[in-house]
Amino acid sequence: MAKIIHTITMNKSEKEQEIALIQEKVSRAQGMFFTDFAGINVANISELRNEFRKAGVEYRVVKNTLARKAIQNVGGYDAVLDKLVGQTGIAFAYDDAAVPAKIIKKFKEKNEKFSLKAAVLEKQVYDGSKLDVLATLPSRSEVVASILGSINAPITGIVGAVNAVLRDVVGVLDAIEKKKAA
Repeated sequence: MAKIIHTITMNKSEKEQEIALIQEKVSRAQGMFFTDFAGINVANISELRNEFRKAGVEYRVVKNTLARKAIQNVGGYDAVLDKLVGQTGIAFAYDDAAVPAKIIKKFKEKNEKFSLKAAVLEKQVYDGSKLDVLATLPSRSEVVASILGSINAPITGIVGAVNAVLRDVVGVLDAIEKKKAA
């Protein structure tokens, strides 16, 4: 279970460590989803964390002031800074930037109070109102499958053409053999 961070009880060293940790995650992430979980009970948040974990996504509750400093240190995400108000959780996607959007959309359908503040995919910032659009993006594995399918299509066509030529050659040889036999 993740601990909830309280800056009141954190000393300066602990705050600096937390900022460094968040900064490292921001730097590594292919996608980040900033959520507002106010009004969501612990059991439901645990369910959300489990879904994220299964998909290889890390979900972390952050203190806005510490997240703001970490994001400013990384740079390039100024559009996110004004979204860091209220209760904030960040889903960090390291392998597949689009996966958290699908999980968040599904979770939001069951928990109306849960909301997406903003999302960052491949360093591009999107407003939380774009959740439905982001949730329709194909995952990395879907894109790879599509590319492989496109690559395989011409190969399948070539194999079919070669087989057709071989069938025609065999047909011609059969016809010649029958003509000789007659």
